[in-house]
Amino acid sequence: MRGFESEFEAFLLQQQRGAKGQRLEMLKKDMTGTKKLLEVAVWPVLKSFEGLVLEHEMVSQTGVRIYGDVFISQANCISETEGFAVHAEMITRDRFSFEKMRIRTIALLGYGFLPFSWDELDKRGDLCRRAIYELFGRTVAPMVGMNREITVYEREVLRYVSRLNRPFRLEDVCRCLGMTEKPCRTIIRKLVDMKLVKPIGQGSRRIHYYVLEEGAFRHF
Repeated sequence: MRGFESEFEAFLLQQQRGAKGQRLEMLKKDMTGTKKLLEVAVWPVLKSFEGLVLEHEMVSQTGVRIYGDVFISQANCISETEGFAVHAEMITRDRFSFEKMRIRTIALLGYGFLPFSWDELDKRGDLCRRAIYELFGRTVAPMVGMNREITVYEREVLRYVSRLNRPFRLEDVCRCLGMTEKPCRTIIRKLVDMKLVKPIGQGSRRIHYYVLEEGAFRHF
């Protein structure tokens, strides 16, 4: 099975072959940031580059051509990576205004916009992947292959525990739903069976702790 490196090189070459003019020039520049974005956040979720476009070309209201790092066509969203030194410390007033124009153009053309900092990709890759999962959960139809849709109660539990920012227990689910332990235990068991939640250990009173699987975030 081909890994990310070989798949990325083939994908980049494919994109270059289909490009011309300024977009081709952009694709031949340093792609380190874009590669990092794909490797850390996008590839682990999609497992392929299908539906992605690098250096997606857009035209502003004034006719200026601008380019988005990665266009995720399935979610109609532009995703980008930004280094602090380039986008904050050393930015000029003209560049700052240009960046605001870029964001307005993306919005006016009807695209979603999902930016990540280099530090986030480097240090908090799990949160970046979670954002991609949530993007697909909110904008793309449920993935083919799921045995069934999750129930309203199950979805509410996933949303609630995601905001706790810690492993959760049965009592958290009871508090969320206002139900007794028996039905809440059944809900947790079903979420575990669907690989949306996993147990991570036991407390001194044999109370399991649980965390969300990455796939859970597409159901928010």
